[in-house]
Amino acid sequence: MHSEREQLKQWILARHPETPDIDPDLDILENRLIDSLAFIEFMLLVSRLSGEEIDMETLDIDDFRTLRRIEERYFRAGVA
Repeated sequence: MHSEREQLKQWILARHPETPDIDPDLDILENRLIDSLAFIEFMLLVSRLSGEEIDMETLDIDDFRTLRRIEERYFRAGVA
């Protein structure tokens, strides 16, 4: 079973076959690996994997910039 971070990475890579890998500290928004259309779907995936409802009113976009930041914010138990 893959970690949540790995599942998120695989979700992104499936949409960007030209990308061989994603560094956990790469800004996935600035590098357009997640665009505005895919962002909602990606956010729902984070919500489903974490079991935490994400409130759009209080959402901090910086929490979604890197896989490491997402892991730290939404999957703290998985952070070593």
